[in-house]
Parts: sequence; C-alpha cells; structure tokens
Amino acid sequence: MYVPPHFAVHERKEITDFCVAHPFALLVTHGPEGLFATHLPVIFKAEEGAEGSFFGHIARPNPHWQRADLASEALLVFSGAHAYVTPSWYPTKRETAKVVPTWNYSVVHARGRLSWPDDEAFLTRNLADLTDAHEARFPHPWAMHDAPQDFLNKQMRAIVGMRFEVTRFDAKRKLSQNRPAVDVDGVVAGYSASDDPMEVAVGLEVAAHRRK
Repeated sequence: MYVPPHFAVHERKEITDFCVAHPFALLVTHGPEGLFATHLPVIFKAEEGAEGSFFGHIARPNPHWQRADLASEALLVFSGAHAYVTPSWYPTKRETAKVVPTWNYSVVHARGRLSWPDDEAFLTRNLADLTDAHEARFPHPWAMHDAPQDFLNKQMRAIVGMRFEVTRFDAKRKLSQNRPAVDVDGVVAGYSASDDPMEVAVGLEVAAHRRK
C-alpha cells in the first residue's frame, strides 16, 4: 500500500486497536487460479505469534481454503469510515482556486501467513471467543452453550477455521493532514454539517488527528 509519510500510522497499539474496532476484514490470497478474496469477521489475539494473529472462519463450501497458496503471503484489509471532500470547503479555494476534490479514509493492511485449522477444539475455542467479543455489548448476550450441542456440532462441520499470523502491518490515515490548518477547519465544519453519519464520523477523526 502506498503510504505517504504524513498519512502513515506507526504506533502498533493504535493499529491493532483500529483492527479490533473494525473487525469485518477482507482476506486476499493468491493461488493457482489467481487472486481470491473473502469478507469475514475476525478477532485479534496479540499473544499469538510475534506480531499477533487474527482468527475467524469461512463456510466449507467456499473454495477459498482450497485455492489459497499457503506458501505465499496473504493479506487482510481493514477499513474504517471514509468520505468525499469537496474543494468548496477549503478557504484557500477563494485565494488561488488551485484545489481539487479528494477522499478521506483510514485503512490497515496486515500481511501474514495463513492456515485453515478445522479441528473441533480450535473451532470451539475461536467461535466462543468471536461470539463473546461481539455479544458483550448486549444486555442479554448469546453464548454457544445456549444452543443444543448436536446443533452446534452440525454447524461446525459446515465451516473451516482461519488463522492469520501477522508478519507486518501497514496503516494509513488520510485525514486532510496535507492541507493548511484553515482548510482542515473547513473540512471539519463541512462534515459536521452533514446529515450522513459516516461523514460526521470522518469529521470527528479529521479533528482528532489534525497536525499539532
């Protein structure tokens, strides 16, 4: 991923916190038939591997687990809120007119090694971890033991586990940091006046990450 220095994120905790906050990832691999991609929710475990590992699962009928070249590096992509930027928000437009539209966004690319464990112990542990992580915010969280065991066993036979051991993170926050302060103020004001929740969210990120 192309990451200009002023958009780069280097703090590891900030990067992994971003992945945890945006857990619906895009898994991309290469194999004999070319590229293959699958969207899936994942959970991060910092203690697994030198740089941590992501865990998830896919449907067994999904051919991804059979097509991926496990000897090659794989990619997990995490995306945050994103939004268009109109040049009309820039006060400098009135001074020079030398402005163009752009897009603000935040992304993390994780490179790593992929495996597809499908033993019952692995699937049970990681399904429970994934479920517990996402159910925690509900007043009456669902847990795996709420379902009959024979039903769970049948469901687990229909999936394949995914383990992604990270070798490197590349992170980018493109949030108008390359613009003069007056233009950043204009972008924040423009987003804050929007009725689009994602634009409002990006505006808050622009404000939080403006250059000191």
